Amino acid sequence: MYRTGFAALLGLVAAGLLATGAGAVEDKKAEGKADDKHMAMFKDCAKACDDCKRMCDTCGAHCAKMLADGQKMHYESLKTCQDCAAICAAAACVTAKQGPFSDIICTACADACKRCGDTCEKHAAHDAMMKECAAECRKCEKACRDMLAHVKPAAAPAK
Repeated sequence: MYRTGFAALLGLVAAGLLATGAGAVEDKKAEGKADDKHMAMFKDCAKACDDCKRMCDTCGAHCAKMLADGQKMHYESLKTCQDCAAICAAAACVTAKQGPFSDIICTACADACKRCGDTCEKHAAHDAMMKECAAECRKCEKACRDMLAHVKPAAAPAK
């Protein structure tokens, strides 16, 4: 009788371990999907920031040429494109490595892209480069705001 009780107890323990193991596998799969989504958000944001940085550099060079040709109204867009490119470069770097200051740099980047896009938009009706830059700034702004929505809950300070 002792052996039968011990065998039953071993059977219950084994069944419990199997059930726990199956739950752990399911938890790992769910955690893996969350990690994949998390990583994809950072990757998408970094790419949008890098794309915007290149476009702002290109547009800044365009504005410098326009300025040299006597179109003084491009001074503001030259400066905003240069600053936006610098901020986008930093944001691409920080988000690509999932840095702890991603929320800070994405806030700055979204705000810079909004302002740069608004400035370039003023010339978009008559200048294809400015229109393209404004559109790229809007894409980057959206990517950064999406990123902020993703990281803000995790970045909230503990009370």
